[in-house]
Amino acid sequence: MILLLGASGYIGQAFARELQRRGETFRSLSRAQVDYTRFGPLYQFLKETRPGFVINAAGYTGKPNVDACEAAKADTLQGNTLFPQTLAHACAALDIPFGHVSSGCVFVGCLVDYGDGWVVEKDMTRPEFHAVAASSPEKIRGFDETMTPNFTFRDLPCSFYSGTKALGEEAIHDVGQNYIWRLRIPFDSIDNPRNYLSKILRYPKVYNNFNSLSHRADFVNACLESWLHRIPFGTYNITNPGYISTPQVLDMIKSILKPAREFTFWESDADFYATGALTPRSNCIMDTSKLNEAGIHIPTVDEALRSSLENWTAAK
Repeated sequence: MILLLGASGYIGQAFARELQRRGETFRSLSRAQVDYTRFGPLYQFLKETRPGFVINAAGYTGKPNVDACEAAKADTLQGNTLFPQTLAHACAALDIPFGHVSSGCVFVGCLVDYGDGWVVEKDMTRPEFHAVAASSPEKIRGFDETMTPNFTFRDLPCSFYSGTKALGEEAIHDVGQNYIWRLRIPFDSIDNPRNYLSKILRYPKVYNNFNSLSHRADFVNACLESWLHRIPFGTYNITNPGYISTPQVLDMIKSILKPAREFTFWESDADFYATGALTPRSNCIMDTSKLNEAGIHIPTVDEALRSSLENWTAAK
């Protein structure tokens, strides 16, 4: 039996749907049933039910976005750092493997070769970076799982949300048998306030940057495959291979959905952070070679975006 925590959330719902589709035996657990944020009740529940695997899709992201985490720091720290640590130790004490949904937002930027070797570029809005992206995309690489997160409390500035997600990874990475699954800007074909495509369609202005993205079903499938095929435990970047710029996403939206509105960009980072955001944002490119080498393959970001838009289901 698989135990699913956080089944009511945006990613948790996708896990529940896919587990049902696959015919896997699983159980969802809410905090109303058992306060699983406390070690004692969680340990007792795990001891009594003995799940074969635990999926942690619970966490604190803030609504409508990570700016809300700045005003709810205790809840953010509890959900993203302290609870994963509690779960890890409870599972380790009972020898139960688990998977934890983390975030690619612990990174900012990418690796780029401007001509003198690979360097970390944190600011992908620079004209020099845009020139490389346009002329020599092979000179841009994503962060892989061996690299130390650089958008954290140890490498400021960062958002409070990203800082707590990074601490959560640190707290559990060597505790018991676990997967750390890094999600990055989820989207799919279903209109939803948490869907990246829905956000772009509704934002008054759009922020121009480069990013890796995670199709929600592709992410969930890859997570489940990692357990069902027993690939080695550890950290995995689970994003659709490749990266994409916001203008490229908008070109797809205009071509396929043909929305009855014009899109405008924030004039600059200074303009965006002066009026459009309260805390620094993570824009980053992730490398997915480790997942691919483990035998788990998912569509490229271009393929996943195009499919989502071609099958778009607008909210009523």
